[in-house]
Amino acid sequence: MDADRRIAGVDEVPEDGTLLVTIRPTDPDGVDDADGDVGRDADGDPEAEAILTRAAGEVAAFRNYCQHWRDTRLDTDDGAFVRNGEVFCQKHGATFEADSGYCTFGPCEGAVLESVGVGVVDDAVYLEDDDYEFVRLGPAERDDDGGGSRIDFTGS
Repeated sequence: MDADRRIAGVDEVPEDGTLLVTIRPTDPDGVDDADGDVGRDADGDPEAEAILTRAAGEVAAFRNYCQHWRDTRLDTDDGAFVRNGEVFCQKHGATFEADSGYCTFGPCEGAVLESVGVGVVDDAVYLEDDDYEFVRLGPAERDDDGGGSRIDFTGS
C-alpha cells in the first residue's frame, strides 16, 4: 500500500467512538459546501472529513455528516458518540450502524451514510477510495464550528 494513503493503525480507531480525519476530494467540483464536514484549506481548496469506525474488529469510513441535516457533523472534533455498535447523531438522536452506515432510528431512518473506501493491511488503515486523498488526522479547516444552533441531545 502507498504510504501517502496510510491513515492510522487499526488500534487507533476506537470501538466506542470515531477517529476523525481530513480528506481532499480529487474532484473539487464534486464538493457541496453545504455539507457540514466541508472546510477550505489555506489555499481555498476544499477539504472534507471522514469518520473511521471499528465494530467487531472491522474498520469502516463515512463522510462526517448526518443524512437528516447534511450541515450537521457527527464527530465535532472529539469523537462521535458510539453505543452498541451504532454511531449516534447528537443533534436529533438518529443512530447509524457503525459497520454499514445504515440509519436504524431517527428522522432519516433507512438512509445510509456516504461511505469512503478504506482497507486494512498489516494492522494499518489505508484510504482506498480514489475520489479522495488523505490529508491528516483531525478536522478540516473551517471558519465556524459547524455546529449551528439547532436543538440537540447533548444537554448543552
